[in-house]
Amino acid sequence: MTTRIHETARIYGDTKIGENSLVMENVILGYPTSDLLKDWEKASFRGVEIGKNATIRSGTVIYCNVKIGDNFTTGHNVVIREKTKIGDNVLIGTNTVIEGNTEIGSNVSIQSNVFIPINSIIEDFVFIGPNAVLTNDKYPVRKKYPLQGPVIKKGATVGANSVILPSVKVGEGAFIAAGAVVTKNVPPWSLAVGSPARILELPEDLRTLNQLKK
Repeated sequence: MTTRIHETARIYGDTKIGENSLVMENVILGYPTSDLLKDWEKASFRGVEIGKNATIRSGTVIYCNVKIGDNFTTGHNVVIREKTKIGDNVLIGTNTVIEGNTEIGSNVSIQSNVFIPINSIIEDFVFIGPNAVLTNDKYPVRKKYPLQGPVIKKGATVGANSVILPSVKVGEGAFIAAGAVVTKNVPPWSLAVGSPARILELPEDLRTLNQLKK
């Protein structure tokens, strides 16, 4: 098994890519953080570590100091910032931005145009629908607030176009309906609907772990 890297891809730092992986046009791996940019040619720094069987599509940029497991897949133009840790069997959809210092578990599907801010936690078997926005600042540019993104617990589903406010915990197996604005914690195996979201009982037929496939 071999790893194929397109001639237009750019690799920085001490980057490692597992066997049987595919890196396509104009991908950047191990991109230097701002403190390294001025002297990146002379600096020795940790790049990105990616496991085996990865498929990284064109335009993806992954910063240095990122660790990713096996069977990783991106759409086009994904950005993953530094100090991010990602498990096995993870899909990151086209135009999604992960701002860094974030933990993502295994068997996770994040669809297109999702925004995930600094200091977020996404556990195993989570599904995040297209255009969902997670936030980490309650009072942007108005007052100081410790940046803390949401915690999305194991098996939760976040619907398309939903918004989750800073520090909110979405419980295990919970379901966030499309377009919901979640302002408070969502209990495990419950349903959040509306703006601001109301907490309802989760229908019995939805009380099952997400059936995620690559």
